[in-house]
Amino acid sequence: MAVQDRRNNPKSVSYSTSFRGGKRLGQGNRGTVVRPRNLWKTLGRLWGYLSHEKGQLALIFGMVLLDAVLALLGPYLIGVAVDAMAAYGRSGIPNQLEQVLYLLLAVYVGSAVLAAGQGLLIVGASQRLVTGLRQQLFAKLQKVPLVYLDTQGHGDVMSRFTNDIDQVSMTVSNSSTQLMGGSIAIFGSLIMMLSLSPLLTLAALITVPLVVLLTRMISRQTGQLFKEQQAELGRLNAHAEETISGIEVIKAYNHESKAIEEFNQINEQLCQVGLKAQIWSGFLMPIMNVINNVGFAAIAIGGGILAVYQGITVGVIASFLSYSRQFVRPLNELGNTFNMLQSGVAGAERVLEMLDVDEEAPDRPQAVVLNKPRGQVIFDKVTFGYQPEHPILHEISFVAEAGRSVAFIGPTGAGKTTIVNLLTRFYDVTGGTIYIDGRDIREYTRDSVRSCFGIVLQDTYLFSGTIRDNIRYGRPGASDVEVAAAAAKANAAGFIERFPQGYDTVLMENGSNLSQGQKQLLAIARVILADPSILVLDEATSSIDTRTEGYIQAALKTIMQGRTTFIIAHRLNTIRDVDMVLEIQKGRIAETRLATAD
Repeated sequence: MAVQDRRNNPKSVSYSTSFRGGKRLGQGNRGTVVRPRNLWKTLGRLWGYLSHEKGQLALIFGMVLLDAVLALLGPYLIGVAVDAMAAYGRSGIPNQLEQVLYLLLAVYVGSAVLAAGQGLLIVGASQRLVTGLRQQLFAKLQKVPLVYLDTQGHGDVMSRFTNDIDQVSMTVSNSSTQLMGGSIAIFGSLIMMLSLSPLLTLAALITVPLVVLLTRMISRQTGQLFKEQQAELGRLNAHAEETISGIEVIKAYNHESKAIEEFNQINEQLCQVGLKAQIWSGFLMPIMNVINNVGFAAIAIGGGILAVYQGITVGVIASFLSYSRQFVRPLNELGNTFNMLQSGVAGAERVLEMLDVDEEAPDRPQAVVLNKPRGQVIFDKVTFGYQPEHPILHEISFVAEAGRSVAFIGPTGAGKTTIVNLLTRFYDVTGGTIYIDGRDIREYTRDSVRSCFGIVLQDTYLFSGTIRDNIRYGRPGASDVEVAAAAAKANAAGFIERFPQGYDTVLMENGSNLSQGQKQLLAIARVILADPSILVLDEATSSIDTRTEGYIQAALKTIMQGRTTFIIAHRLNTIRDVDMVLEIQKGRIAETRLATAD
């Protein structure tokens, strides 16, 4: 967790896990919606995620192929049966009629079984695909730079995990088999129609250009609208998440009506976009039905003429009508499936967009593990800017000897927390060098550097779970005895043991069933258990009552003994015992002095 950076610099970013008010959360989504990327490129990437399902997909394809063959065999058998029935009217019951009927029953039963089997298999494959995507997305979340997460609405990020991935799942499970089966049915039916009557085939193909033109026209509209719909849904989730997180602030300022108004505005925009998307996609089937009826009329007229003048049988016409339905129906379904595909691709693009975000810079090839450092820290002309051309720290230089304490004071936005964020390698310097125990901090692995720090924030964060689990977060392998000892050193054991379940008391989200002081004491216990070499205290007592502050100050003195400590402070009573005070002004060290002991 990055130290919260409380600056007024508009080019900088805050990393607090607490409620972030205003409208900044939605800014990533309020602009012009990006047009969909290349459809086939996105589908190609999704296919790459399905590469480990090759055996399953081959089996599914085989079942789809066999199902399509049976579907093509059915109309032919219907024609044979019709001609056999016609022959029965003239010369008795033909021997083949009963056999054809049994064969026709077997064809349709087999087709139903294959359809059910391929449906079960593709659902399993799609669920494994989205499970893998969610795992990769969550792993990516742990590796992206903090600036990315802070400039994205949390609700929008959650929407990518849920709504967008669900769209991908629905598209894969519903569209893939329809596309494969529909394509085979179209070409197979065309071949069978040509074999029965080339002239009737020409009549059936009259409507194909209309179907293709209509599908292309509508898909262009729906592709953009479904992309926009997913983005608006992300905005809605971001606003809902922000409102729930900050509900106390909203109520305190009587902004319920404003929150409802903003929600309704976003919801209305989502409704309008969704309505347009559904209207455009809904155009497809009614118009397709009209085109189909025109096609059937053409086939009926042509078939009647050919039956009179060229003597084709009624069975051939019956088979041809069935094949024409099999030919047209996939075209209709492909148009509808393509609409679904557009929605799924819109979701997939948002998921892949997050997977493509640049991760934190990797460790250097020869980086070593920093293990139990003495704690000497040197800043040598350190310069930093979130954008290199706009530095916010300018040649910061100081030496913090091992076991000493250093306090940073100065106005909000001066750069105090940025210094600590550079020290913990939440960011790397853009100029100068930071040394720990005489070695460039970038020559250590990033994870080992962070594991040597213990951080106590002004707004501490506790996870859902028991008190014991939250303290043990500092060192997962710690025993119950060690957890209790850490709580005692942090002066937290008293209030913990007053709970009926003690250390097994279940905390609500972010410890909302504890007071701010109790949360701080648990955070300190967590740091004590972690036993870090270097401490960072970011206004750890600024929002605590006087009595609780005394407990916390005593706990902090315990963990500061023998450790290099950096304190970010606004109140002088929190830094009376430090060894050195650095006053930061506009990203520079304005003054260095020893703290006075009043």
